[in-house]
Amino acid sequence: MILDIDLVSDFVCPWCFLGKTRLEQALTELKASRPDIEARINWLPFFLNPDTPPEGEPYRAFLEAKFGGPLKVDETLGRIAEAAAPDGLVFAFERIQTRPNTLKAHRLCYRAQSLGWAQDKVQALTQALFSAHFQQGQDLGDSAVLADIAAACGEKRDDVLAWLDSKADTDKVLRMADGIRRQGIQGVPFFILNRKLAVSGAQTTAVLGAAILQSLETGKPS
Repeated sequence: MILDIDLVSDFVCPWCFLGKTRLEQALTELKASRPDIEARINWLPFFLNPDTPPEGEPYRAFLEAKFGGPLKVDETLGRIAEAAAPDGLVFAFERIQTRPNTLKAHRLCYRAQSLGWAQDKVQALTQALFSAHFQQGQDLGDSAVLADIAAACGEKRDDVLAWLDSKADTDKVLRMADGIRRQGIQGVPFFILNRKLAVSGAQTTAVLGAAILQSLETGKPS
């Protein structure tokens, strides 16, 4: 049985990283009881801040402007870290210097899926993208950083670098992101399960697991 999951996210969204972690835990638990189910995750692009400059912008300054000063930022990041700790996810916000424009990162993910990468390889790529930003403080707007990530997933670095520095698939990714917003999705992560059931936010593993089971029971549209 196929379980189709459309996952709308942005690679600079900490709640999306947590949502991905919890989804993987829910799928692991599901696999233990339902080994007949094959999950297929389709990553869809979302831009938290579509106006981010191509070169990115200073991370702390952006957050302080958004949340109202350094103390508010520290409180917000502290809440995120506290929420993620039980799931074994550790953020290194102090390492982040740049809030990147994520268009190239979304293009890289789109490329992987359009080339028919295996699910485990796509998940390794998305994990590496989140980790690069939130745990290593790397700039996801930098083509060289992204090419290194792709190379670690088995791609030819020079080929990926040349592709990233072109405009390939840019229009497709932007149209997809625009279409997602036009559907009324305004926040991420956003999970669409078997095209029947939607779950918004970084819900707990238990909530995601229950929603997945419900989507399987209702079945797919004919």
